[in-house]
Amino acid sequence: MTPTSAPHAAHARDLAKVPAMTLGFWIIKILATTLGETAGDAVTMSMELGYLAGTAIFAALLAVMLSAQIRANRFHPLLFWAVIVATTTVGTTLADLCDRSLGIGYLGGSTLLAALLAATLYAWHRTLGSVSINRLDTRDAEVFYWITILFSQTLGTALGDWVADPDTGWGLGYGGGAVLFAAGLAVVLALYFWTRTSRTALFWAAFILTRPLGATVGDFLDKPVADGGLALSRYTASAALVAGMLLLVLLLPQRAERIARPVPGDEPRG
Repeated sequence: MTPTSAPHAAHARDLAKVPAMTLGFWIIKILATTLGETAGDAVTMSMELGYLAGTAIFAALLAVMLSAQIRANRFHPLLFWAVIVATTTVGTTLADLCDRSLGIGYLGGSTLLAALLAATLYAWHRTLGSVSINRLDTRDAEVFYWITILFSQTLGTALGDWVADPDTGWGLGYGGGAVLFAAGLAVVLALYFWTRTSRTALFWAAFILTRPLGATVGDFLDKPVADGGLALSRYTASAALVAGMLLLVLLLPQRAERIARPVPGDEPRG
């Protein structure tokens, strides 16, 4: 290694392969979760491939993109957001498969997925001592991070459908569901600014809540008018969301999250 490359390599080791938590991050995240709903429904419903086939297709795409993300040696914005979209489309089709095809309903599906998410976070913290995105400095931490994201995206889909469904859910409708989850995000934001609540806990709460928000907004865009939607084409809605995401990813600052190195002798905190 040359003297000039050494500082660059050291700097790279101090940066995670995920974006810093900015307002732009959360805007793009909501667009990604909405895209996951419309794109997932386009494959399973509009193309009539069904939930099992749709899950298999998106899972294969996720495996390819996630492999590239884990092998990468630095943060690549387009690659990162491609993986996020893949997790949210898999989450859409997998949640629908659990809730509908397996016949366990929204309550059963949401309970199962919440248990899987909690178990993943527990195993992550138990193994590495922290579930913070500021500690994504090992391959194991990355793997736990993406498994947690996948389960959170899937749980969010189930929660969004459960709250909005007029027949077997809470019956709030797509608009009412979107307002409810937006209010939940507002509470998280208030806790962030006016309390000392764990930033890691607030991050994961916000990350989970943005998924059902995107699910209800996506359903509002493409569901029939009789069901409370706008009846837009799933293909058109998905294409518009892709264009919006690409524009924001390219225009908004996308800097990597900095890794917080623990001080020797200090106990890691989540």
